[in-house]
Amino acid sequence: MATKKAASAKKSATTPAKQTKTKVTTVKAVAADATPKAPSRKAAPGLFQGRSVLLGAFIAEFIGTFVLAAVAVLSQGQPLSVGFALVAIVLTIGALSGSHVNPLITVGAWATRKISGKRALGYIVAQVLGALLAFVVASAYTSAAPQPDQQSAMFGQQAVSIFKASPIPDGKEFYVFFAEMLGAVIFGLAVSSAIREKRNRAAQAFTVGFGLLTALMISGVLASYIGGSAVLNPAIAFTVSAVSLTSQLELWAVLSYIVSPIIGGTIGFFLYDVLRGESDGGDDKLVKDEL
Repeated sequence: MATKKAASAKKSATTPAKQTKTKVTTVKAVAADATPKAPSRKAAPGLFQGRSVLLGAFIAEFIGTFVLAAVAVLSQGQPLSVGFALVAIVLTIGALSGSHVNPLITVGAWATRKISGKRALGYIVAQVLGALLAFVVASAYTSAAPQPDQQSAMFGQQAVSIFKASPIPDGKEFYVFFAEMLGAVIFGLAVSSAIREKRNRAAQAFTVGFGLLTALMISGVLASYIGGSAVLNPAIAFTVSAVSLTSQLELWAVLSYIVSPIIGGTIGFFLYDVLRGESDGGDDKLVKDEL
């Protein structure tokens, strides 16, 4: 009898506790369910969301090459102006495309497996179109400029004309060819250095800009000794009429201002890889390829 009473007392002691616990849990669950949920908000689409990143890079190369070619024409090809213009271009569009704005850099980056063939082809097309647009705009303005009258011409005032590179002197073609190649090697080496060394954007921009400035000064002075000019950009060679757009293409002009800098730029990229002792490709690419 005493055992049954103890058991019943034990049950009566534990039962309220269980009921209380159940009630508390139920109240908490109801309270949690009763709490209003904040409405989920979707992130507002960005201005360029959904656009192709590759297309944006092509447009950036088009704009950058147009600006560089325009500066080359308006500054009469002065290396200092062109070099500082390239610094500004790298700072502006470097994050978008890598700011090649030069086929010799694009081919060098492709040859050393830093960009894909599809991206390289698109870059070159955009660069040539940008340089040609600069030529059209500059020609339109020089054509619309007022011509000096006879009295002004007597005092030495000349008609406004678009800047043109000096024609290659007869019998000196190889000297211009070598000057372009040498300058392209120096410039390709500088750009490859800016890519591989993990510097900040400002340091990379000045390395690239001053690399072009140095290359133009060396190759330009060498070419001027024999009466020629240095361009170091196959796209801009059309803008400054180093390679003619209207008359028949001259073999030596094509070899000197298109083929030679591309070969030199590729040599510069490979040379830096050899000096660094690193394999081609790797993690430090000029432009990260998503394709």
